[in-house]
Amino acid sequence: MDLLLLKKLLLSLIAATTAAVVISKLRRRRLNLPPGPFTLPIFGSWLQVGNKFDHHDFTNFAKKFGDLFLLRMGQRNISVVSSPELAKQVLLTQGIEFGSRSRNIVFDIFTGNGQDMIFTEYGDHWRKMRRIVTVPFFTNKVVQHYRADWEVEAAGVVEDVRRNAAAATEGVVLRRRLELMVYNNVYKIMFDKKFESEEDPLFVKLKSVNAERSRLGQNLGYNFGDFIPILRPFLRGYLKICKEVTTRRLNLFKDTFLQERKNLASTKGVVNNINGLKCGVDHFLDAQHNGEINEDNVLYIVENMNIAAIETTIWALEWGIAELINHPKIQDKVRAEIDAVLGPKQVSEADTLKLPYLQAVIKETLRYRMVVPCLLPHMNIDQAKLGGYDIPPESRVFVNAWWLANNPAHWKKPEEFRPERFLEEESKVETTGNDLKYVPFGVGRRSCPGIVIAMPVLGITLGRLVQNFELLPPPGQSKIDTAENCGQFANRILKHYTVVMKPRN
Repeated sequence: MDLLLLKKLLLSLIAATTAAVVISKLRRRRLNLPPGPFTLPIFGSWLQVGNKFDHHDFTNFAKKFGDLFLLRMGQRNISVVSSPELAKQVLLTQGIEFGSRSRNIVFDIFTGNGQDMIFTEYGDHWRKMRRIVTVPFFTNKVVQHYRADWEVEAAGVVEDVRRNAAAATEGVVLRRRLELMVYNNVYKIMFDKKFESEEDPLFVKLKSVNAERSRLGQNLGYNFGDFIPILRPFLRGYLKICKEVTTRRLNLFKDTFLQERKNLASTKGVVNNINGLKCGVDHFLDAQHNGEINEDNVLYIVENMNIAAIETTIWALEWGIAELINHPKIQDKVRAEIDAVLGPKQVSEADTLKLPYLQAVIKETLRYRMVVPCLLPHMNIDQAKLGGYDIPPESRVFVNAWWLANNPAHWKKPEEFRPERFLEEESKVETTGNDLKYVPFGVGRRSCPGIVIAMPVLGITLGRLVQNFELLPPPGQSKIDTAENCGQFANRILKHYTVVMKPRN
């Protein structure tokens, strides 16, 4: 019986392989596909490429195959564009055709198959979700109302470090205090809530489940099951853990934070915070009450904000601080500019616009150490044309934004961390994507709206840290280790480093 079953499996595999070869050849005759590595039936290029590829791998493929290439990874078609002209087609000119999002088997779990805002397909539902999220989070009105809170949070970081005697000698893992600051910034807008310390039990619990979600999502090891469905049973245990973590996170959001706002609304009616604004989740609940979205949509929007608004800001701050420590002359120039412009006055949100060199440092950090180096993957629902080639339907389309911003064909000495470039030859280039060779937040319909908050928070935080401290590597080290930890969509620093922070007189 076992031999008979084995025979049937082998015959099925041979038949599937033969059919895949025939279909592949017929398809290639019919379609003008972009160039790419050699492919095999069923596996495509997976055996050559493997599970782990990032913006550096994409750059190497671009150098070999051109500015548009195709990776056939099992049943996934991955197209990567690496020129400003092609990026313009994907992000702007053909923004509707490529306006959907491609997920994977893990992010299907995290987003309830696209019930969130970030990974939902392009269409009426996405437009509705984007509007609902933008109003309470991503407008200049929001910035004006909450900038004082961001300044208070940055001041709290400075004061806590000053009180810690070890910071000036042994150093501290600054990330831990910055996490509290960024969580408070986001949760103030979202839930009108603030955590009092790093030891706050609710904060510890929240940070823990978010860290689990991030670790599971950014892992590249599950790619094989996403690419090749017949291998998916080997991921059964991993996917079970992802489901358990998702359930715990969503229950925490629902039973603690959302329920608190519902209770306030039921007893006091419309609840405005001290700035006279409803917090973000109140807008989400209003939209649910009006029938625009359901409760799951509300939960998955909160899920998005916990990752997209919080983690990316923390990662960018980590990169910026590391580069300032590793380039002390640049740090000195930022400090000299602040002293000259503001004197003893502490950096405020409005002041960041008066500090062009500080702005240049932030821009250079986002260029050199781009947090989402290939943006989030786009997808074409139907077959599309791009750069004269046919792109099969439901292809995962990446824009290698890191290579656009680090290609020596477009940038002078891009391998150097040199903020001066944004005051000299690239003085007209902005983070808003006015030049397609620099799109750290994307551009077009699916661009990241968080730029409205991220830039002021980065400016206030980095400005106050440099203004109040001399930032140095830990004792016995000359530099911060800037080895990268590249995950599914993000580029983080590998180690959470120690910073010596000597207070200025």
